[in-house]
Amino acid sequence: MGPTSNTHTYTLNKLTLLGAAISIALSGNLHAQSTEKKQANSDDFENITVTARKRTESLFESPTAITSLSASFMEDANISNLDDVGKYVPNLNISRYGAGNSAHASIFIRGIGLQDHIITTDPGVGVYVDGVYLGRQMGSNLSLPNIASVEVLRGPQGTLYGRNTLGGAVNIITKKPGDESVASVAVKVGTLGRVATDLYLNGDINDDVSIAASGSFKKRDGVGKAVNLVNPEKEIGEEQEFSGRLAANWKVTNNFSLLFAVDGYDNEGGQSPYTVEFTDPSPDPTDVFNGDFPLLTPDLLPSNPDDLGTTVAGLESTAVSGWGASVTANWDINQNYSTKLITSFRGSDYEGGLDDDASPLNLSEFPETGEADQYSVELQVNGTFDNYDFVSGIYFFNEEGSTESGPYVFTPFNTPDSLNTDGSASFGGYGFFDLHQETDAFAIYANASYDISEKLTVGGGLRYSKDKKDADALFPSFAERAFRSAEFSEVTWDVNAAYQLDNGLNVYAQVQKGYQTGGFPPRPFGGADQFVQFDETTSINYETGLKGKIAENVSLLAAVFFTEYDDLALPFSDPTAGGGFVTITENAGSSEARGVELEATVDVSDNFSLRAAVGYLDSEITQVDENVNGVGVGDSPALTPKWTLMFAPSYYVDLDSGATLAFKADYSFRDEMQGQSVFNPNETIDSRSILGFDVNYTSVNGDWSLSLYGENVTDEVYDQGRLQQNGFVGIVRSNDRREFGLRFKKEFEI
Repeated sequence: MGPTSNTHTYTLNKLTLLGAAISIALSGNLHAQSTEKKQANSDDFENITVTARKRTESLFESPTAITSLSASFMEDANISNLDDVGKYVPNLNISRYGAGNSAHASIFIRGIGLQDHIITTDPGVGVYVDGVYLGRQMGSNLSLPNIASVEVLRGPQGTLYGRNTLGGAVNIITKKPGDESVASVAVKVGTLGRVATDLYLNGDINDDVSIAASGSFKKRDGVGKAVNLVNPEKEIGEEQEFSGRLAANWKVTNNFSLLFAVDGYDNEGGQSPYTVEFTDPSPDPTDVFNGDFPLLTPDLLPSNPDDLGTTVAGLESTAVSGWGASVTANWDINQNYSTKLITSFRGSDYEGGLDDDASPLNLSEFPETGEADQYSVELQVNGTFDNYDFVSGIYFFNEEGSTESGPYVFTPFNTPDSLNTDGSASFGGYGFFDLHQETDAFAIYANASYDISEKLTVGGGLRYSKDKKDADALFPSFAERAFRSAEFSEVTWDVNAAYQLDNGLNVYAQVQKGYQTGGFPPRPFGGADQFVQFDETTSINYETGLKGKIAENVSLLAAVFFTEYDDLALPFSDPTAGGGFVTITENAGSSEARGVELEATVDVSDNFSLRAAVGYLDSEITQVDENVNGVGVGDSPALTPKWTLMFAPSYYVDLDSGATLAFKADYSFRDEMQGQSVFNPNETIDSRSILGFDVNYTSVNGDWSLSLYGENVTDEVYDQGRLQQNGFVGIVRSNDRREFGLRFKKEFEI
């Protein structure tokens, strides 16, 4: 649902006033000292190169909708993890609430994503680190120190990226060994107990070997307490993480090199803030059969909604850890042909859970653990000629993982004596479950582009993908462990054309087919009959766009798209479908999405620049097949705001000493949205506006800097998710609260 016109006007007025206030203040009190200063915007689109099509090219030349965030922009905006990226890209929304663990990231692009993290489900948006696909959403809210850039590809990426990129892909690119010769140390301290350090080294060992190494630590206090636990391990919303990465590039010969990389992280935190909101009708404490939780009343909830009311020790804390290793071999066969082989292994495990009733009563507790190991190998053969180039490859992926919950969880009729009113035993321990799945995925693809003339380029690609999944599950309602197997396959493709106008602007048009693999429902508490496969989802995307400089000082990226989805998989909770928090996944017959995306940089002067982004999305289900329950025509996908806005002004001042003073602000707006794909007023997530700033002093030689920063300066408290249950809605709240601090960075030449 979109805001009213008054809301739109209010939002735009805030943007206008913000820009005017910054402009007037700076122009009235500061004066630029140098007329030869470079343009203020170091993130000028004209200078950005991307690798979205697995080839290096200008952002303007790539015939697809891409947002590229540079290292400098992310540092100035205090982007420290993937969740923060979701504030600055049109039609991108990232929420983190899986199993109460803030290391989880639900990524939605153009209305496509996945709310759940259970091993039997797969995301609708792919996340890649240096070409390596990350199969799990849990742990994908990665810290982003010493990153070269983050590319967000919007729309189906079925040819070059394949499975589970129905909505798009996020490509994280690290700084490569040998790209620079520098060592640096960065320290951040701030309110809420913020402490962060980052050590980085990049340089040559000798003529043939280069290394890049980084180590990071960050922590922050929580926003609430576990008020009914004597010695809680963590505060609610607390964050603490160690991470590191080591990469080495070995130039074996002039045309053959090996890149080795290993990384790891260990995150221990507090559960995400969680509370409940009673709905009409609310549970009647005198009637054991009225709702799932007849003993739950509002007076049992903590007065502070950020506090946790559970009495289950350990449920207030979360943990996630993982590591990965990869080897990339690059061989330039000759001036035309090259090959690349990427092999990788990654492993992860997590602990989390929610107390669904948010009270001291042992009504619905879901402590949860999970793990996943994955292996992948990709062989590419690429060619570059005078007027055409191509990228081709073979890809294999294997993942094995599990999710478990216990020892006691769903007890809907819990009484002090663990008996129902008729004297029978309650359902204590009812909600345990154990899921396991192994996935094998194979793909072969080719993509090419051809220059018909100096101004006109056409291209396209083709990919065949096949997925095989073997899953087994045990739930209390199952007579025995259930075993399931399914195969999914699809041919995806894209065609595109790009033309450079006489004024230098680039226009493009493309048609893409995308694919998301099918799977099995994550929580079939209602019985083994619910543990059945849902089908794969396919899409056709029609898109046209404009890129380039529309004036000497104005760069523009614009895209208009229309996407049709067939059998869109929509997960939603159904508290009436059996005991426990039942999550059903249904394939909607047909759905559509249409929208507009605009990104612009404006160099107002040599010292003052603006970066802005606007996204509009209208997405709805248009047809529901027979016997599909829970979703209806006109419903919109979950966690999909209609409007997304970003506004980031920057002003630079040259001081008499030769040093530089920079003033930067950033504003992000996400419209209201539904917590699930089933329209329910109780699950509407309100809109949110986030405002931040950064005041930076950079020394004469540019070797050190000091920044004063502010994040979420208006202290906006917003919902990450809303999940309907009988008699109430469970609400996962943000821990992204107001923070002010100082950031110091020192670089050393090596």
